[in-house]
Amino acid sequence: MTAISPAVDDSGSFRDDAKVISLIGVAHFFSHFYILLLPPLFPILKDFFGVSYVELGLFVMAFSGATGVSQIVCGYLVDRIGAKGILIGGLALEGLAFLLIGLTGSYWAILGLMVVAGIANGVYHPADYAILSASVSERRMGRAFSLHTFTGFFGGAVVPGTIILLASQLGWAAGVALCGAAGIAAAAALLVFGRSLKHEPGADKRRKAGAKADAGPTPTSVLLSPPILMCLVFFTLLALSQGGINQFLVSALNALYGTPVEEATVALTSYLFGTAGGILIGGQIADRTRHHNRVAATCFLFTAAAVLVVGSVALPLWLLVALMVGQGVAQGIIMPSRDMLVRSVTPPGAMGKVFGFVSTGFSIGGIVSPLLFGFLLDQGRPSVVFYVVAAFMAVSLVTVFTAVGERRRVEAA
Repeated sequence: MTAISPAVDDSGSFRDDAKVISLIGVAHFFSHFYILLLPPLFPILKDFFGVSYVELGLFVMAFSGATGVSQIVCGYLVDRIGAKGILIGGLALEGLAFLLIGLTGSYWAILGLMVVAGIANGVYHPADYAILSASVSERRMGRAFSLHTFTGFFGGAVVPGTIILLASQLGWAAGVALCGAAGIAAAAALLVFGRSLKHEPGADKRRKAGAKADAGPTPTSVLLSPPILMCLVFFTLLALSQGGINQFLVSALNALYGTPVEEATVALTSYLFGTAGGILIGGQIADRTRHHNRVAATCFLFTAAAVLVVGSVALPLWLLVALMVGQGVAQGIIMPSRDMLVRSVTPPGAMGKVFGFVSTGFSIGGIVSPLLFGFLLDQGRPSVVFYVVAAFMAVSLVTVFTAVGERRRVEAA
């Protein structure tokens, strides 16, 4: 398998590229926005439905599981029929699912609709990356990937304040319904203004290039090739480490050091904003280096060390916040290099299916991390939460070099 990046017209104007990146950014914003929409409401929903937190956690698990399966299917569809319609349809369907969640009063109806929302959420990574790779000038690709990731993280960052404010003013159901309607409106905007979103199905590309239908590897062999499998492991480990911090930092600090929830929340918020800023920095770096594995590995080394410090020493708030900001920046820098690394090992015409496949690592992490880290906290081992996160980061460091090594070995074969 020769990993050749898809050919992109490098003469595109800044204005054209900015329009594509902006439209894709809107879609990715809602992807992360919807992923985190219900968890801030769990204390309210627990009393409203009279259920446990474990039962509410089924909402997240159902969503993540459905996304994991859907992403692989969407990846194949993107490469076969194109990405634009799939992206717009997925955004509209997910918005509709959350609109209906706000209109229903049944726990089981919400659980079913979370499956629908998860299926719709599977369109974003395959479609987004396929469109960006086909539409954006090569010289701006790293920044395009970084802005794409930034808009997603920004969507997740604004969720808690937005939905809690809406719930306090309108009630939780009306707030969720309004957020669902916003996604439908965004899908309509992409339909109207999305003429610049280009993506040619891989099969057509190969025909235009004069390649024989059976000249390239089969879809299954592409996904099961060592470099792609290693990227899947990379995404899974990254999701597990991020899940430990994003979901359990506040609880772990409170249990380990007695850190007040308000102060621990400041530390988490600082980390999230640091991550968003790091993503923008990482985009600039990604466009200026071909050694994306070295960038990611260096950042993993720093973040693993920082997590070990946080889990081993009680720090004053200012130092805790500074360390979490630094860790967030390093974590953010990884993201564009992560995407460029996957792109570098992906053969022509397979961008959708490969990103759909490796992105299932996020779903695997989303299913496993709440069970793993929740179990550690329930067992009274909050310090182990930090050690396990650091271990995942250390192993991730190994995978980024292994993926590139496997690519070179395959190319030389």
